[in-house]
Amino acid sequence: MYLFTRIPLITAVFITLSHQAMAQDSTRTTYDGPYVFYIDGDLHVQHIRDTTVHTDTLSAEMKPGLALPVIFSDLPAWNFEVPLQTELHSPPVQYAAPEKVLILSDIEGEFGAFRALLLANKVIDEQYNWTFGKGHLVIAGDLFDRGSTVVEYLWLLYKLEQVAPLDGGYVHVILGNHDIMNLSGDFRYVQPKYAAHATLLQRSYHDLYSENTELGRWLRTKNIVEKIGDLLVLHGGVSPAVNERAMSLADINASSRPFYATPHAQVPDSMQLFLGRNGLFWYRGYFAEPRASQQTVDSTLQLYGVHKIVVGHTIVDSLVTTHYEGKVIAVDVNQHEGIHQALLIERGKYYRVNEKGNRELLDPKK
Repeated sequence: MYLFTRIPLITAVFITLSHQAMAQDSTRTTYDGPYVFYIDGDLHVQHIRDTTVHTDTLSAEMKPGLALPVIFSDLPAWNFEVPLQTELHSPPVQYAAPEKVLILSDIEGEFGAFRALLLANKVIDEQYNWTFGKGHLVIAGDLFDRGSTVVEYLWLLYKLEQVAPLDGGYVHVILGNHDIMNLSGDFRYVQPKYAAHATLLQRSYHDLYSENTELGRWLRTKNIVEKIGDLLVLHGGVSPAVNERAMSLADINASSRPFYATPHAQVPDSMQLFLGRNGLFWYRGYFAEPRASQQTVDSTLQLYGVHKIVVGHTIVDSLVTTHYEGKVIAVDVNQHEGIHQALLIERGKYYRVNEKGNRELLDPKK
């Protein structure tokens, strides 16, 4: 039996029950979930303990206030509870400059790296309370693949997205190519355990994030590019061809969103510019041939009224680095291989920070 309850009504009971569940699971060798499916007006909440699937079914009307525990078998101190959001909405595409902002990308299911970065840079505390005040946390794509704690990572982002605004903060989740791949049926980089667990659940892997799941619906609301203060943040980059179209950010996101789960070969020609190999989450032209010119970068800045572009996707160094006279900042540092860094912007200064809380000032003109 999966232990959950409705928070506003019996919070104390929920805390007791969920902690009991976590204590029971802490002795398990494996745990995965929760996976939340919508089937015929009901919520089916499934999780895996070792090789046993546990399922609870309840009316979708019970969703408001419902919270589920996320459990780490070997690290019970990492456990947390996540309330389900009553409604899911697409976020804005443009934001005023926050007091401070932490930007990282390409975590790809490495929950431990993400948690360490947030703790060291005072975004959260050990209980996952938001401690970043009015600061913004920005994920510049690639939530999925390679790592073995993808589900836990997704649920933590889903949770922080709810708690940050209570203190004036905000969480931005911007999709990358690996996220689109998982939604659209390209599973080349998925951890084998997830295919095995889908089989245990008697589902295809594609079903785990379909539009009939909570996480699948949540992911489909997200943007592929956002303007945050004087920053343009996206996963890959803006190609010359995208510049030439001069579409607004709102139009790019709105027109792309219906095709997130469409296999690449079936994406209409009219959308290949934004979703294809030179699209916003695939483009590598800032760092690989044929290289974008300084003029291309400057044209993007002028088009969208920003001073800098922040991207992930392409590993260019073991460090967060600046390029194109400081106008492009690369934040993909290969988290999967144990290099954990992020970009911190605070009081007009740009810092390279790591999972130990160290910070190094970046040269904004380099």
